[in-house]
Amino acid sequence: MLEVVSADGPTTERRREARRAAREAAREAAGSASAATEVVPDRPARPGGQGDPLSGALRRAGLVRLLVLQLLDGDGPAYGNRLIERIRELSAGLVTVNPNTMYPLLRALEEQGLAVGDWEHPDRRSRRIYRITEAGIAERETLRDDVLPTLDEVAAAVETLRRELAG
Repeated sequence: MLEVVSADGPTTERRREARRAAREAAREAAGSASAATEVVPDRPARPGGQGDPLSGALRRAGLVRLLVLQLLDGDGPAYGNRLIERIRELSAGLVTVNPNTMYPLLRALEEQGLAVGDWEHPDRRSRRIYRITEAGIAERETLRDDVLPTLDEVAAAVETLRRELAG
């Protein structure tokens, strides 16, 4: 499959595919409780990864990118590790982002004109502080339209699971 990426981020087709994948993951997560018969008590859950059916669906829909833009606008300028901490706090640990994801994302946002990064101390290498641009605000609004329906689907799936398990 030929993938075309525009200068301003994922293409509409990639977003549609991400939404389809997210809906499918949400449907799988909402499947009946009786379908999940195998329990592995010795293996701790590792929420937040790309393979996680709940947060993975949201990641594919663009959640991390949206959160970064939202935090840069709402919380103000920030450096990568602070954004990582805030995302973990906001999601109560459901969404975790490691530096190997965050820093390439911040560089991409900067290259696309969605964020601007400046060194905290320009005369020496230090933390790079990022702030959102007007183009970043516009992209955030577009991403909201893409991510919020997926977030609603995942929330509905979790609520269905909760009702089933609560009796």
